[in-house]
Amino acid sequence: MSIELIVLDVDGTMTDSRISYSESGDEVKSFNVKDGLGIVSWMRLGKKVAIITGRSSKIVQKRAKELHVEYCYQGIKDKSKVLSELLEKLNLDYENTAAIGDDLNDYTMLQDVAISFVPKDATPAVERIATVALSKKGGDGAVREMIDYLIEKEGLVDELHKIWSVD
Repeated sequence: MSIELIVLDVDGTMTDSRISYSESGDEVKSFNVKDGLGIVSWMRLGKKVAIITGRSSKIVQKRAKELHVEYCYQGIKDKSKVLSELLEKLNLDYENTAAIGDDLNDYTMLQDVAISFVPKDATPAVERIATVALSKKGGDGAVREMIDYLIEKEGLVDELHKIWSVD
């Protein structure tokens, strides 16, 4: 079966897991532009992306909108339950799903999916159960590395190059 949906945690995977605040109390997060291009590329291949994160942030909502990620769930305590409901809505199975996470609140979700990924700086407990331990840290291209891995595994490299007009 092919992977049709990737599920992304945010803090520690799409970001470096730091939460910064400005003098006025505004939250600040940094996202990797290469991760963003990977996410867009995955969707251009006709695949789906969901963000399921434990925290809530206007910044995450803005990034999801900017990347045209249709499924963005924030403030989630039980990521596995939300994933199960999303799979039912999309008529997909866990065998069609890959996920990336970095800490204990991702543990069950990572166990449920066909292929699970963790960034280089993930908590040891989730690294032990992951299918793939990535060489990149969270916020430093781990999401892109995951997507590149899946594109290669799924045999979609040539199709991706056509989409971006790369010879």
